Amino acid sequence: MSKKLLLKDAHVEGIRYFDTYRRQGGYEALEKALKMAPEEILEEVKASGLRGRGGAGFPTGLKWSFLAKPEGVPRYLVVNADESEPGTFKDRYLMEYIPHALIEGIIISSFCLGAKTAYIYIRGEFAWIPEILEQAIEEARAHGFVGKNIHGTGFDLEIYVQRGAGAYICGEETALLESLEGKRGNPRLKPPFPAVKGLYQSPTVVNNVETIAAVAPILKMGGAEYAKIGLGKSTGTKLISACGNINKPGVYEIEMNITVEEFIYSDEYCGGIPNGKRLKACIPGGSSVPIVPANLLLRTLNGEPRMMTYESLADGGFATGTMMGSGGFIVLDEDQCVVRHTMSLAHFYAHESCGQCTPCREGTPWLYKILKKIEEGHGTMADIDLLWDVQSKIEGNTICPLGDAAAWPVASAIRHFRDEFEWHVLNPELSQRQNYGLAGYAEPIVAPAANS
Repeated sequence: MSKKLLLKDAHVEGIRYFDTYRRQGGYEALEKALKMAPEEILEEVKASGLRGRGGAGFPTGLKWSFLAKPEGVPRYLVVNADESEPGTFKDRYLMEYIPHALIEGIIISSFCLGAKTAYIYIRGEFAWIPEILEQAIEEARAHGFVGKNIHGTGFDLEIYVQRGAGAYICGEETALLESLEGKRGNPRLKPPFPAVKGLYQSPTVVNNVETIAAVAPILKMGGAEYAKIGLGKSTGTKLISACGNINKPGVYEIEMNITVEEFIYSDEYCGGIPNGKRLKACIPGGSSVPIVPANLLLRTLNGEPRMMTYESLADGGFATGTMMGSGGFIVLDEDQCVVRHTMSLAHFYAHESCGQCTPCREGTPWLYKILKKIEEGHGTMADIDLLWDVQSKIEGNTICPLGDAAAWPVASAIRHFRDEFEWHVLNPELSQRQNYGLAGYAEPIVAPAANS
């Protein structure tokens, strides 16, 4: 049974409210933090090895240490709750059911960073969650944890919830800051980075919900103890949003020392694939990361079991690996059409491009149109090569990573499933592939026992 830090009390009735959260040990980490120097808190976060849980996996303590501290200039903490990545819904779960875990993490982080104002920028489609967060903030305020002179320490903090307008691009940190300032959510050129010139041109730290929520258990147990959980540089626990062709879709908190195979087939997690069907492929980190066929998903290229860690998932680069990303784990069984799924993702990225960069503005709709042409039985072999060429012209040529996010799924789909694209071209009379070929399929190497 995996150790739970963020979701250990998710089953407790009323955990959404302050009194219940407090009875379960909530805000004890904050009380400990308020007795420490900000530098000591930063060292604990560094020692924990915590990496950003929003996608990039950058070391959190290192990111915080970059924060500029000019005299007389305010500093800000901004929580990226614009969880819009298809296949990812873990932050939503945390905010909806255990909001005080986020609020406690915000207060500790703000105290460490010297920020007197914190913002939670939340996805516009989460229409019901801002009220939950605002209620939690007011409960924390009523108990002296938010506002002026928090528990007699002289530390002041205000937390505001800002609703987005439903733009995926605002999940990119600089586009988020632009939107928070009341402007169109277009990404900024970097440098300067937000740590130097962020919100209102002031030093700003932007972290996602899970990252900030993890700060409280780190302070409570100590950074060194937190670092003992997991494997190598993938320390601590990780929330995974599991969906697709699995028996038990949902949000799981894992220790990053289990195999991908165990996560898919164990009854403790996804519970295997319905109706005994074979695993075909998986997108393990949200829609923007490369798709991986089953034979490369379960084993690395050198035959080692692939682990649920940042390093193991990326082993071999994009030729044979993928990314942990945002933790949106999408499983595809043998009946799924890779071309159709790729077309659906391309449609999403074409719609969500802000249009600032020409390769993304022009290239993403082009990818979608070519994929739609192939999927509907009107494609040619030259279209497959054109797809490859267009995605290669987008990757690395845009201000923000949305261009890469659109290109990587197309590139990996062609790299691993080109025969499926060719089948669509050669069988135009069939609108949907049925049980085509065996390339990429795999039975489980070892089916883990329940609750193993």
